[in-house]
Amino acid sequence: MKKIAILGSTGSIGTQSLQVIENNPDLFQVEVLTANNNVDLLIAQARKYQPNAVVIVNTDKYKIVSEALHNEPIKVYAGMDALNQVIQMETIDMVITAMVGYSGLIPTWHAVNAGKNIALANKETLVVAGENITQLAIEKQVDILPVDSEHSAIFQCLVGEIANPVEKIMLTCSGGPFRNKTLDELSSVRVEDALAHPNWDMGAKISIDSATLINKGFEVIEAHWLFGLPSSKIEVIVHPQSIIHSMVQFEDGSVKAQLGLPDMRLPIQYALAFPQRIKNNFPRFNILDYPFLEFEQPNTKIFRNLALSFEALEAGGNVPCILNAANEVVVQAFLEEKIAFLDMPDIIERAMQKIDFIQKPNLEELIQTNAETRKITQLFIKKNGRR
Repeated sequence: MKKIAILGSTGSIGTQSLQVIENNPDLFQVEVLTANNNVDLLIAQARKYQPNAVVIVNTDKYKIVSEALHNEPIKVYAGMDALNQVIQMETIDMVITAMVGYSGLIPTWHAVNAGKNIALANKETLVVAGENITQLAIEKQVDILPVDSEHSAIFQCLVGEIANPVEKIMLTCSGGPFRNKTLDELSSVRVEDALAHPNWDMGAKISIDSATLINKGFEVIEAHWLFGLPSSKIEVIVHPQSIIHSMVQFEDGSVKAQLGLPDMRLPIQYALAFPQRIKNNFPRFNILDYPFLEFEQPNTKIFRNLALSFEALEAGGNVPCILNAANEVVVQAFLEEKIAFLDMPDIIERAMQKIDFIQKPNLEELIQTNAETRKITQLFIKKNGRR
């Protein structure tokens, strides 16, 4: 029985992770559930899955959760410090990091430092602190198993190929809701348009990231750290059907691909059960339903966030941290209709140019970089954003 902690259990990945666990009660058990604000769903999950402990990060909502679970044999904690401590519990075997954005970094750091294997759905952890986290994982002998569908696909293609050099990996990308749009058309994009992803049901932040293609840029940086490949060996290909989740080309020219319907439960289950594959009742992919699969180059002149991500990876140091922090701020500003869709890459690029470069940042320096970038980005928004 593998005991699982889910960081961000009320989000899209968290709720689907619970479905996988529920479908395999002889293999997995919920040990810890955490949420930031969604107390109603967290309470319902706690009552249903009976974890050892729950953490509500927003301390203002501790009383609500505590009183609701008063008669349950469940420990209730509140705050980020409590989360960072709880995640180190000896009873936890694996941690699913499904928190959104930068907020997942420090809890993931503590989990790795405590020797917990990680099912990584929080790509920002490796975007911000890829070198630091991967070095710590090696030191603590921790496995980091990818949950993102693209990285799971690459990981699956690499199983059994440890001695065979990779020529390149190809991260597929749906192209988001604005594939083939012109800059003129993107100038009038509304928030509801950007939230309408054609293939995946996701939260607001990642939906906007997918619409700007920065989500794919983050995945490029994540792939660099997960698979030890330079940017020159990482290619992004637009594949609107989202059936081929990614591909690996080896030195002999052979290409392996992982195919399947857009269903995040499959990579979640693969990460939890690795190295075994377990039976499920998920809808099956039928290749005859997809006689035509399309592929094209992404337009980095229109979707500049993807180009900025490659630039950040090439620069290294704290630049990917700057990229992520600025993006989180501009995405929120866009969701609040303070800036336009095309303002986002402009402001991110200005932040990348403004913040001082650190070649080998430690964790504290990355935390400081994140804070400074957010302040600078807010200033750029006030000066240049749409009022």
